[in-house]
Amino acid sequence: MAHDSNIIVETELTNRLRAVENKLGSDVLAFSGPIVHPFDDYIRESLEGIPDKKSRLAVVLETTGGYVDSARRIAETLRHHYNHVDFIVASHAMSAGTVLAMSGDAIFMDYYSALGPIDPQIPREDGSGLVPALGYLVQFDRLVEKSARGGLTDAEMAFLLKRFDPGELYQYEQERELSVELLKQWLVQYKFKDWAVTETRKMPVTQEMRVERAEEIARGLNDTERWHSHSRGITMPILRDQLRLKIEDFEADGDLNAAVRGYHRLLQDYMGRRGDDIVIHTRTKYTGYSES
Repeated sequence: MAHDSNIIVETELTNRLRAVENKLGSDVLAFSGPIVHPFDDYIRESLEGIPDKKSRLAVVLETTGGYVDSARRIAETLRHHYNHVDFIVASHAMSAGTVLAMSGDAIFMDYYSALGPIDPQIPREDGSGLVPALGYLVQFDRLVEKSARGGLTDAEMAFLLKRFDPGELYQYEQERELSVELLKQWLVQYKFKDWAVTETRKMPVTQEMRVERAEEIARGLNDTERWHSHSRGITMPILRDQLRLKIEDFEADGDLNAAVRGYHRLLQDYMGRRGDDIVIHTRTKYTGYSES
């Protein structure tokens, strides 16, 4: 009976996904989970399994983050199959999820949705979890400045002696620069491609202006001092007003709002019922995974 009820729910879930597809005129892939290997491989396999592909794809994305390089691989895979890629964030896409969303031609959010500061996650050497790279760099720089003033405590000195690893520090710096470079590349290539005149003064937009705006946004999202927390949500009004980033409000379109919320709500309910922590869903297949 449980198997039969799963079939019923998955059929309805696919019907709701198709409603989003019909509204946007695109294929839809939903991904909920961490942006880490091997799920970049699984996303590729799911995309390859979509028959009669359209030229557009919408990604319903929900993630707490992961690895920037996995985000890069996913973005390149999406672009291999589709000329136009949009991202729909019904709840949250943090850290590497924000990096991935910035590879889209458009980002759809509503007042409740949130992106996050870009703080690449690096695996700990002992395998015990992930380290927010930018938070580590900020704290290390603080200790170096304190040392230059002769104000280090014995505990801080012991920490530096025990934990300082030039190779590890270099890796964190490279992750930071990779995230910035990817954002600059993707924003200019995709999100800013149709930006022809400035909004207020109606001046022609040059390629140099696109690059400058992209770097401004990338550095702003990388500013851990500004956002204070790796897990802080950055809402649509903040993205629009403070970072001057164009965000589409899916709530403004009643039919799209109903389709997105109806799909997302059932997806979350079904994941909870099955105990799935990670899901990849297209109109051809629902695949769930448990981290336990």
